[in-house]
Amino acid sequence: MYKYYYVNNDQTRNPGWHHEVHTEEHAKELNITNKSYLGNYDNCHDAVRKAKEKYSDADGCAICCPLCHKG
Repeated sequence: MYKYYYVNNDQTRNPGWHHEVHTEEHAKELNITNKSYLGNYDNCHDAVRKAKEKYSDADGCAICCPLCHKG
């Protein structure tokens, strides 16, 4: 199932202080406005890989991208 993914440009908005990747739905729930669109992917791994092109510390969100969350 394809989803729209975003990376949070403000790493201070999460406990790990890294740039988290979120699905569009979860980014809206968290009211994340300072974000960059990554694309429409069928898995979080491709979205995190794309986010790492901009932010080497990018990580998947523990809630909406648990398979890609490293901590």
